[in-house]
Amino acid sequence: MTKNQPIGIFDSGIGGLTVAKAISDLLPNEQLIYFGDTAHFPFGDKSEEAVKSYAEGIATFLLQQNCKAIVVACNTASALAESYLSAFLPKDVLLIDVIQPVAAFLNSSTFRRVGVIATKGTIGANVYPQKINALNPDIDVLSLATPLLAPMIEEAFFNNSISQSVINQYLSQDVLKNIDALVLGCTHYPLIETEVQQYYQQSGQVVAIVNSAKVVALAVQNQLLQLSLLSTNKTVNHHFYVSDYTDSFEKSTKVFFGNQLKLEKQNIWEG
Repeated sequence: MTKNQPIGIFDSGIGGLTVAKAISDLLPNEQLIYFGDTAHFPFGDKSEEAVKSYAEGIATFLLQQNCKAIVVACNTASALAESYLSAFLPKDVLLIDVIQPVAAFLNSSTFRRVGVIATKGTIGANVYPQKINALNPDIDVLSLATPLLAPMIEEAFFNNSISQSVINQYLSQDVLKNIDALVLGCTHYPLIETEVQQYYQQSGQVVAIVNSAKVVALAVQNQLLQLSLLSTNKTVNHHFYVSDYTDSFEKSTKVFFGNQLKLEKQNIWEG
């Protein structure tokens, strides 16, 4: 393994772009290979067996691109397939999911009543309470499945009165009352962070929003630093792949990375 090999990142759709952007901003010398499995979006309502199969196929593709690290930029895949991938991948390939870094962050915080919003798959796996309480059993973790949010965001349908209404309906549920922090437990959700903040501001509540994308980027930096694998590339050439081209993904890519990227269709499930 050498320091100038790329970092692989994958998600079912555009949500992982929030992680890719955070990593790119923090580590501009790192080349990124991104795979959005838009053919199978969303992962959140798929079976555990299906998610493991998708994760293995994508990881195999990223290994073929010579990645030194693979970031599972999807909470559902992190919840259902992280241990499976850990056993599957070569031991010298760094594997980073999006849940453990958040658990570590919360353990170092003063938050004691933490809400988590995520897909049905992530919430059903109960992985956030398990990983957070394994580090700190004194933190109360309150979880709520919010299945409408990821499809809404995937279609770039946010920052309007209808999306705000949907978000408000979820956040006003009794299970999330009196929390002091809210984890955006899906990598799509940082795209609605402003609307989440608006809900709490308008309701007079003081709630810290935990943006997993930024937390994960810091975890990637720390682990690469510990392994002496931080890149020294002077110029980088990112590659962003999707299994099925969508206009919304193309538009979202431009929002995060401007016109510097050319989206490539690579359906690894064909043939």
